[in-house]
Amino acid sequence: MKAFMTNGTIDFLLKLDEKYKDIQFYFMTSNSSGLAYYEGKEKSVFNSGRDYDVLIKKGEILEDGYVVMNNITVVEDGKASFEARFKEREHDVDMMPGFQAFRFLKPRKGNTYVVFTQWQSVQDFENWKNSEQFKKSHKGPATKPPAHYADKPFITTYHMFDEKE
Repeated sequence: MKAFMTNGTIDFLLKLDEKYKDIQFYFMTSNSSGLAYYEGKEKSVFNSGRDYDVLIKKGEILEDGYVVMNNITVVEDGKASFEARFKEREHDVDMMPGFQAFRFLKPRKGNTYVVFTQWQSVQDFENWKNSEQFKKSHKGPATKPPAHYADKPFITTYHMFDEKE
């Protein structure tokens, strides 16, 4: 399975629903922009966007919730070991209250992987970050990033778009 996403103004992105009625888009907003996300087997319908292979999928993305994307840039010769380490880790995240969906996304171009999690609320995500399960799954050298990281990971957060709000 593949995943596709693109950024833009929410007004522009919502027009995709009218143009591609057979695709289930998920629209999200942040302080700075909007994001359209969908999963499928064909090539992307976005003129400019990012394409991924879905390596791990848990849960179903819902129309309501809080999305956290951990963007991790990995050096070329570190991709295989990064993927293997990630697949071997215990994923206690899906047992946490408020968990909705998880995706481990490998870029089809470039080196920035995305760890996508969806939560019922910001508080549910914060509870996860402060949990023993989080500490256990993120343990390791705290002073420097692993050798396969090309840059410091960064997080982007979104709220699912609700037309009624």
